[in-house]
Amino acid sequence: MPIYCYSSESGVTEEFFFRCSEVPVDVLLSNGERGVRDYRAEHPPRKAIAGWPLECVASGVAPQQAGELRDFFKKKGFRCEVSKDGNPIYENSRHRKAALKLRGLHDKSSFC
Repeated sequence: MPIYCYSSESGVTEEFFFRCSEVPVDVLLSNGERGVRDYRAEHPPRKAIAGWPLECVASGVAPQQAGELRDFFKKKGFRCEVSKDGNPIYENSRHRKAALKLRGLHDKSSFC
């Protein structure tokens, strides 16, 4: 059974177990107050795991083609490092988006 969080107006939050089909809108907390379901408490924000600069394997090329990719960026006047393995190294999300656009690639999972 999943855990559901309920919070009162005074800020008290408690966890409860319910079957998915039996989740109530509000519950009585142990301090006697009414608690409403708190989705934010159930799903706290996560820290981003990707750090910048980011070496992108997905938009990389074979190690033998790393020089060609470096030359391509240089010819286009775009500053982007390429690792010896052929993976471009992006400085931030804007840099990544611009580099992908320059190469005619699009990341459907980037929400951009």
